[in-house]
Amino acid sequence: MTPTFSLENAPIRYAEDGEAIAAQTQRIVAGWARHFEKMAQDHGARQQKLWLDMQTLARAFTEAAGGRRILDDARAYAVDAWQRGVLTLDTLRERGNIDLAHEAAGTPPVLVYDSEVILDGRTLARPVNYMLLRILPPDGIKVFDWKRPYMIIDPRAGHGAGIGGFKPDSQVGVALRDGHPVYFVAFHLHPEPTQTLADVMRAEAAFVAAIHGRHPEAPKPIIVGNCQGGWATLVLAAANPDITGPLVINGAPVAYWSGLMGGSSMRYNGGLLGGLTAALLLADLGNGELDGAHLVANFEALNPGRNYFGKYYDLFADVDRLRPSFLEFERWWGGFHFMNEAEIRWVVEQLFVGNRLSRGEARLEHGRQLDLKAIRSPIIVFASWGDNITPPPQALNWIADTYADEQEIKIRGQRIIYMVHDKVGHLGIFVSSSVAKKEHAEVSSTLKMIEALAPGLYEMTIEEQIGEGHDAHFRVGFTERKMNDLKAFDDDRGEERNFAAVARLSELGAELYDLTARPLVQAMVTPQAAAAIRKSHPARVQRLMFSDKNPLMHPVAAAAATARAERKPAAPGNPFLALEKLWAASVLQGMDFMRDIRDTWFETAFLSIYGSPIMNRLAATHAFERTRKDPKELRYLPEVQAAMLGLARGGLEEAVIRMLILLAESRGSVRRDRLERSAKVLTRDEPFASLAPERRAALIREQGILVQFEPDWAVAALPELLRDPEQRRKAMDVVEYIVGSYEEMEPATLKVLQRMHEVLELAPIALPDTMLDPLAGTECEREVA
Repeated sequence: MTPTFSLENAPIRYAEDGEAIAAQTQRIVAGWARHFEKMAQDHGARQQKLWLDMQTLARAFTEAAGGRRILDDARAYAVDAWQRGVLTLDTLRERGNIDLAHEAAGTPPVLVYDSEVILDGRTLARPVNYMLLRILPPDGIKVFDWKRPYMIIDPRAGHGAGIGGFKPDSQVGVALRDGHPVYFVAFHLHPEPTQTLADVMRAEAAFVAAIHGRHPEAPKPIIVGNCQGGWATLVLAAANPDITGPLVINGAPVAYWSGLMGGSSMRYNGGLLGGLTAALLLADLGNGELDGAHLVANFEALNPGRNYFGKYYDLFADVDRLRPSFLEFERWWGGFHFMNEAEIRWVVEQLFVGNRLSRGEARLEHGRQLDLKAIRSPIIVFASWGDNITPPPQALNWIADTYADEQEIKIRGQRIIYMVHDKVGHLGIFVSSSVAKKEHAEVSSTLKMIEALAPGLYEMTIEEQIGEGHDAHFRVGFTERKMNDLKAFDDDRGEERNFAAVARLSELGAELYDLTARPLVQAMVTPQAAAAIRKSHPARVQRLMFSDKNPLMHPVAAAAATARAERKPAAPGNPFLALEKLWAASVLQGMDFMRDIRDTWFETAFLSIYGSPIMNRLAATHAFERTRKDPKELRYLPEVQAAMLGLARGGLEEAVIRMLILLAESRGSVRRDRLERSAKVLTRDEPFASLAPERRAALIREQGILVQFEPDWAVAALPELLRDPEQRRKAMDVVEYIVGSYEEMEPATLKVLQRMHEVLELAPIALPDTMLDPLAGTECEREVA
């Protein structure tokens, strides 16, 4: 029974408050410890390197002075630094000009591939600024209409579209090289005046339908969502569970309150910067549109050393080589796009501050609730410890928030696979060539066979490389995981109650703003005033001031041409060059140190403010978890009871699938080569090839439920499924072909296999060559899509 506020309950409430304060103090101290430990390790190692570099530099200057070269080195460095400075300034001038031209052209996608518009969202019944592009394969690459198409949803979080395919080695490139038709969801500069995110979801569903219409013989499209496009992909699949194929979610925040103490500083912004009220004010100052430059500025502030100094010094230090790649990336980074007030309100209210999607409370529109549990397509989640925008807890905790445990994932026939990279940064997930060649390539290869995987929660691991170049692939494994394994990516999550107070205050603040200041702000902001505010944003000014719009930049082009013609780089051993690099490293470390101090203060301030007893009471109405079944009750779900009726029903198909799941359960992991053979048999060999994909998925789900709840009975009932001795031998041959050589099996797997032989009255297992497909003669002509 909940205590009331009566005086007789005061001792109870004071005791609860004392416990809460003690727990919060412990969290703050633990956060300090982690912050300071990271700072000591990072800055200690960097300071030691600086000290060693200073000693090396001192020796270099001594040798230069002794050899009477110091004046020559000084002159050579001065010429080199001047030329690099001029060329850097000219690169910034060109960046400004590119930005102006790019915006004048409507900020088209920055894809390196040619494309054509298949469907423009502005022509739909509820118009949106989205469009579906078909990627035209470059020369030498052939795609097949019958192969499963890809639809890539790029993030609309301040920048323009195209980051998922602005390099040849990219998500787009990986899919094209494998022969898949590729479609890209892009967007125009400004939203349609009345569009909502519900309209965007409908447009994306229309895009999927258009793709299916163009490829009627292909399986349902693979949907790839990057960052913001990741949660948009989940929303699309939750609202339309029957239209999509596998989902690939890259660096997408879904559980917004989650994160590690001593890190994940971006999650505190909602509480420290005004929540929804700040977003509404910025939208009003934009005359109904939120300028994407504000979002980009938030990203830059996460790592000011890199974004305000490091990337410019890197350009200055190696301007001859880095100029093209710098301009290529900055064209996307500076292509600021807009969201209207209804869209940003939904994003902040439902996701950033409210965290409602993860908790099963998000409503896309009135009366339409989104439940991630409704998704039936397999989901692959890619996260990284190096991602400071979407740390692994934010990318993965929605799984634990949605399902009672891993058993419910199996009961619902779902396959959720996660992969966590050690160090790649947020943008590296989408733009890194090395990630495209390894992780994205292996995910693409895995998607061909993922639907042959038994339902459950898995971790995908990528091991040693086999082969070279574009023919290279890696040894991939899938290890079955439990919900408790996800806890290793996060703390105890006790601090998440603090964010419930933020959510409630955000609602109250937005309501107060709506009723008081908002009418005045909207009355004062004209379209001309909004345009002036937009042009004066620092992110735009810093680009415009270096463009040819600035008369002071007019001589730079000629000076750069002269510098390029007379270029004289300093020798690599020049001590003044080493001094410059030492200075740059010290400046960058100083800025990083100040960032780390800032993040520590942000976390302490947030937890101190929102962890107080009064805030805990304020949070009571919003500090809830979604209702999840007790794991003990899962057995009595209708899906489980219906599956149990089929324990002794079926034939060769049910028996083979059941035995494969039993063996996979005994191993706890699946290697990709076994999964490849399983996918081949279940999709290309008769009698499985004649099964509709939905029927095949239903069989795997039903047999998985039986194995999960009655593994012993599932084995004992096999003779009822396989009454004919010849059929029993055939089924066992298929299973042994898929699981591979006996020598590679775990003892537990051999034990289960031997038990199957005994139950089916087959000879004890020997050591034959099991690598020949016993159903090869029934194989379909088409390879697995």
